[in-house]
Amino acid sequence: MPILNRAAELQHEVTEWRRHLHANPEILYDVDETAAFVAEKLREFGVDEIVTGIGRTGVVGVIRGQGAGRAIGLRADMDALPIQEIGDKAWASKTPGKMHACGHDGHTAMLLGAAKHLAETRNFRGSVVVVFQPAEEGGAGALAMVQDGLMERFGIEEVYGMHNMPGMPVGTFAIRKGGIMAAPDKFTVAVKGRGGHAAEPHHTIDPIAVGAQIVGNLQLIASRNANPLRSVVVSVTRFHAGTTHNIIPEEAVLGGTVRSLDETVRDLAENRIREVAKGVAAAHGADVTVEYERACPVTVNHPDETQHAARAAIDVAGPQNVDTEVDPSMAGEDFAFMLQARPGAYIMIGNGKTAGLHHPAYDFNDEAIAYGVSYWVRLAEQRLTE
Repeated sequence: MPILNRAAELQHEVTEWRRHLHANPEILYDVDETAAFVAEKLREFGVDEIVTGIGRTGVVGVIRGQGAGRAIGLRADMDALPIQEIGDKAWASKTPGKMHACGHDGHTAMLLGAAKHLAETRNFRGSVVVVFQPAEEGGAGALAMVQDGLMERFGIEEVYGMHNMPGMPVGTFAIRKGGIMAAPDKFTVAVKGRGGHAAEPHHTIDPIAVGAQIVGNLQLIASRNANPLRSVVVSVTRFHAGTTHNIIPEEAVLGGTVRSLDETVRDLAENRIREVAKGVAAAHGADVTVEYERACPVTVNHPDETQHAARAAIDVAGPQNVDTEVDPSMAGEDFAFMLQARPGAYIMIGNGKTAGLHHPAYDFNDEAIAYGVSYWVRLAEQRLTE
């Protein structure tokens, strides 16, 4: 089955919503105007129940079908990024320093399009719960909504998410069972030495030299400590020390990120960072402190729900356009918190040859809208008519 006729008919209208959202980006939990726009559209559609303020600024709509049944959740994220947009599109960001550089405008618009169609047809039993989440970009908005009783309050038994992917052709989907997105942690290592004149290094404890050795040894975590069949990335992305050419400083601070697809490897990486930093510092008589911050967990697709999602995508795009064994990404996604609370699956939808995610020239590809709307509708109808 190709894209729904109704989804194609809605293309122009949903595109207008998407471009309005793109021109008016908001970040983290400060998405009041976006949330108001979403709630107003849901009211226009005749959605049965609309609740705002879930997870601070999230919006939830309940569409009841023809008769009693289960409830499934469909989630879209609403927030933008603190990036200055480049380009001259008519719908470019009107807010300096903020832009939809990850396509959440498209995600929100597509789910609104699906909500409109589902509210018109109600060709299912039970309830479709459309979830519009704030603060995906580093604010753990999914966790906030879960902690606010999202699943229990609306009786959600399964939950599904979708994200666009530049480089994948429009009209294609990709998914996999198990870990599909990584746990994105971050760390900071502060090395305290003894400063002094650069001409007399023997009177100092050089924190730059110690820090450099720590950086080198951290590379061994992935290559020599972790099981090579279990992926982990340890990247040092910043190193700050010193003020001029002839002074050995008192302190050097370095930091970076750890990406893992397995909780055991995640624990290993954190422990080894602490051990390496303390061991190298001790060998040189320096002091060290390590801060390790865990963000969202690994995004783990549940087996049965992955099959349900793949089947809906195949119905829309055809089997040749759905990759069911896509390689996982080492980027992070806080939808992981929802997948810890309920079984579900997270799928990628093709965005075509566009700039990459989080790039200042990125723009969601409106040609993907009909495919995304069709996917949501097919998934909801399949799960609630079986």
